[in-house]
Amino acid sequence: MSKHLLIIDDDDSLRTLLELYLKKKGFKISTMKDGMEAMFWLQEGNVPDLIIADLGMPRLDGFEFLKNCKKSGFFRDIPIIMLTGMDREEVKQKCLDLGAVTYLVKPFKFDELVEKIYNTIPEEKDYNHV
Repeated sequence: MSKHLLIIDDDDSLRTLLELYLKKKGFKISTMKDGMEAMFWLQEGNVPDLIIADLGMPRLDGFEFLKNCKKSGFFRDIPIIMLTGMDREEVKQKCLDLGAVTYLVKPFKFDELVEKIYNTIPEEKDYNHV
């Protein structure tokens, strides 16, 4: 069964590139333009296996989205990878302190992102075919 990823980024082209690339890797993908849209989507009962979120977004930025998810009883266990153009150690540390599992800086390598995803949510082994 394929893992479900939520991608949150206000950059339409990057969101589309991520969606197309990750679908080719076998993931089910949902996309949102900002943290507020994503929070409403989550509150409707949608629970992805992992979230990839940008920091600089309108309405609800990545910091606030991360805080809201991690203080929620329903969403706090969903791993979140921050993917951002902010290459500052204090920003990275703040995200990790708020509960992000990892932090990648744009521009990034798609293979590195996929490796981080697999390290965070490894595929289950199919013991019927071992």
